[in-house]
Amino acid sequence: MTQAEFQRWGAFFRENPFDDFHRYHRPAGLISVSLGGGDVQDKLDWLRPPPDTGHTGADMDLFKAAGITPPRKAT
Repeated sequence: MTQAEFQRWGAFFRENPFDDFHRYHRPAGLISVSLGGGDVQDKLDWLRPPPDTGHTGADMDLFKAAGITPPRKAT
């Protein structure tokens, strides 16, 4: 794949994402809200909860303040 083709695929994915969130979770959340009411973000959080990283709430706050994704903690 050439560099130009790679860049075109990157631009296409930014405009037309095809991950599970956009293909399944978001439509399911919107349908759920339209049929039963509620908050769409609550439905999306229920459908796709954040991964358990093994960090405390304080750890997560520090990662968020630093603007980084927390690494998985060794168990």
